[in-house]
Amino acid sequence: MKALILIGGFGTRLRPLTCTRPKALFPIVNKPLLQITFERLAENGVDEVILAVNKLTQFHIRQQHLPKYGLTVKYSLDPPKIPLGTAGPIKKAEKLLGHDDPFLVLNGDLITEINYKEMLATHAEGKAVATIALHEAEDPSRYGVAELADENRIKRFIEKPPKGTEPTKLINAGVYVLSPKIFNYIPSGRAVSMEREVFPRLAEENVLYGHKVSGLWIDIGKPEDYLQTNKMLLETCADKQRKNPRFECRNPVALGKGVVIGENSVIGPCAVLGKNVTVGKNVQIRDSVVFEDVKIGDDAVICGALIGEAAQIGKKAKVTEGCIIADHVKVKDGVLLREKVSVCPAKEV
Repeated sequence: MKALILIGGFGTRLRPLTCTRPKALFPIVNKPLLQITFERLAENGVDEVILAVNKLTQFHIRQQHLPKYGLTVKYSLDPPKIPLGTAGPIKKAEKLLGHDDPFLVLNGDLITEINYKEMLATHAEGKAVATIALHEAEDPSRYGVAELADENRIKRFIEKPPKGTEPTKLINAGVYVLSPKIFNYIPSGRAVSMEREVFPRLAEENVLYGHKVSGLWIDIGKPEDYLQTNKMLLETCADKQRKNPRFECRNPVALGKGVVIGENSVIGPCAVLGKNVTVGKNVQIRDSVVFEDVKIGDDAVICGALIGEAAQIGKKAKVTEGCIIADHVKVKDGVLLREKVSVCPAKEV
């Protein structure tokens, strides 16, 4: 079984952290998102993964040497100057995906507990060209919305309907099973929208089906969603920190290898510290994700923020709710960064 993971986007909503890494490599409780995806696919019987990427994303992934859990991993490169939209990369990977069997397609910025085996079985039951995973959402206007007919056939698919006009709360969860016939619906050589062009046409022809899913499903595309994802998974993935006489960990907390914490510092609740993070004395960190190799000075406060790799936070500095500090930034001693301030890579504040 093959799976195509769409990770060629530029992650503009997560800038400036995506200036130096693709979304697929963002750490989720200190494990890269793509590694988590590989693990889940292997557990569900997938043996070959194709990554639809741009050249820079391919470079970053190859540098990581992620565990592949027995998967064969191949790359399908997006053309450098021709945007392909959300369906174009599927057409581009046609030769790698082949025409023999249905295959999975996943958006690469998802954390989900979807049972892919069950979804494939649902697809096989009907005459579907495409089967979409459908998840119930409080605000479906942010997503593509499906209206079901009998036997899980989708009779109407509307991409991001105006708020209050949504026919249902069932949204496109960003996971599909596609039959090889799908290639006939995607023109080559231009950008094609799966949601606005392909799915509506399939619905009109009665060959678009839905598969309802429940449980964990999060799109990490926005900073608040990424932070919330880490908070949610901390409860199940975090290390249970023992009481330390020098500093305090207020669970849930996750500490990477080589973390050093100074006296009287308070870490947590809901704090993730990557490997080799150094924390000074009397520091407070909560509701935050700190990437690897960060140095945090004495008496600093970090609350509700994202701190990029190898950043330096000075003594008595304060980084507040919604701030995003990119890689290699230096925040000097005593600096106060108010809510939702973003600092680009390698800058000094």
